[in-house]
Amino acid sequence: MTDRVYELRPIAWVESSLVDLVIAPKQGDEGAPDADLVFDPGVADGISDLCVGEEIIALTWLDRARRDVLAVHPRGDERNPRRGVFSTRSPDRPNPVGLHRVEIVSIDDLTVRVRNLEALDGTPVIDVKPVLEPIGDR
Repeated sequence: MTDRVYELRPIAWVESSLVDLVIAPKQGDEGAPDADLVFDPGVADGISDLCVGEEIIALTWLDRARRDVLAVHPRGDERNPRRGVFSTRSPDRPNPVGLHRVEIVSIDDLTVRVRNLEALDGTPVIDVKPVLEPIGDR
């Protein structure tokens, strides 16, 4: 791996009732509670066009993940054959970026409540992007 360093700055933090990695759902649609993305005031203009009911992609930095893992048993189940992390959704990987497709439930100033976010309380949010329709549907 390269010795270059890149700087990421959180734009928001997750506030969620999920605090235990062991019992948290593996994916958002597997029972994740609604959660809040609490944005830094410095990025307020960036969220001004978000709308309730819209789906967005939240990118998080999985700060409690292991960064020295390159192969895993998918879903933590040893009955599954080991696979390279780049062909899995494992949070443990060299750069633990989480990718979460969520629905906006409400917006209150700098707090955006979302559905289907399995990230733990305190997880940094590094970016938010819109969900784009398939090319043929645009």
